[in-house]
Amino acid sequence: MRSFITKTVANMPPSGIRKFFDIASEMKDIISLSVGEPDFVTPWNVREAAIASIERGYTHYTSNHGNPSLRRLITRYLRERYQTEYDWKTQILVTVGASEALDLAFRAVIEPGDDILVPAPSYVSYMPGVAFAGGTAVPIETKECDDFTVTPEALEAAITSKTKALILPYPNNPTGAVMTQSQLAAIAPVIEKYDLFVISDEIYSELTYGGNHCSIASFPGMYPRTVVINGFSKAFAMTGFRLGYAAGPEDVIAAMLKIHQYFMLCAPTASQHAGEEALRHELDTGFAQVNKMVSDYNRRRTFVYNSFKKMGLSCFEPRGAFYVFPNISGMGMTSEEFCYRLIDEKHVACVPGTAFGEAGEGFMRCSYASSMENLKEALKRIAEFIDECRK
Repeated sequence: MRSFITKTVANMPPSGIRKFFDIASEMKDIISLSVGEPDFVTPWNVREAAIASIERGYTHYTSNHGNPSLRRLITRYLRERYQTEYDWKTQILVTVGASEALDLAFRAVIEPGDDILVPAPSYVSYMPGVAFAGGTAVPIETKECDDFTVTPEALEAAITSKTKALILPYPNNPTGAVMTQSQLAAIAPVIEKYDLFVISDEIYSELTYGGNHCSIASFPGMYPRTVVINGFSKAFAMTGFRLGYAAGPEDVIAAMLKIHQYFMLCAPTASQHAGEEALRHELDTGFAQVNKMVSDYNRRRTFVYNSFKKMGLSCFEPRGAFYVFPNISGMGMTSEEFCYRLIDEKHVACVPGTAFGEAGEGFMRCSYASSMENLKEALKRIAEFIDECRK
């Protein structure tokens, strides 16, 4: 039956993250720092809103765009938090997770033969998503010495006559890097010069440390050429609700809606009611619950980062998301070899940097979305492993 499967799909390797997660799931005494999912339970008021919506009989399709009340709250959220103004009627599309929003953006924008620039290392789905849409993903290598950001020089060097769009994934998975307002301002003229479209994945926008997130869509010249992807999974600990959204130019959102209405119809109704409660509560309380989670993440971030530094590893200090990306290039092993041995010998699961592209060689990703108890034990085991390797 293989002859019926497209070459693009057949040749696509499986997710490098899931590979290590699957190994970990079959082992005893394992501590997994491999999957990027909040360890917090969805707040009770949000769960209660989902339950209440079902009890009240809200079990039918919603508008393809998403519930108007949710879209109004999303526009309020984007305006108050990130100074971007959208028309809830025509510029907001509620989706089945941010992942569907990304897929819709790819399929709405990419033509066969288009080159799409993807900072590397970055999230495992970008390059396959571009390929599935018929485009060619072109990596822009980001470097530890540049805080894993996209520099104007690196961006311009990657652009050709085939380049159509740039994926901008900040705060970044796996590095934890952010791009500040001044760094975004530096690449904006290059984007305008070459008339590029921007797909800005801001799913970790609320999880920043030491400074607020800045959206590239807040720049006047970027607003009409950017679609912002966001959702509820990370900041609101709602991964299983599968609720995301896209905000952008009316024509682009209309094109994405056309695909969405044929193949997905709408996001789950109960999830949309839960999302309304999550946004309304946080907007009205100054993001009390989110800030509490961020404060806890920040405590873990500091502990994990300092622990790797004490091990003598070069380690970029993450400023967003919930990952640390230590440099293990001096250990005399490839990233995969290091992580395979770590899970086999010490029962700690981390993800090799190469799961996020070739630019990730020499690094590994550790998620600190885990309890302090688990993190302390995991870092103890990693330190032991490193000491043993150095002897």
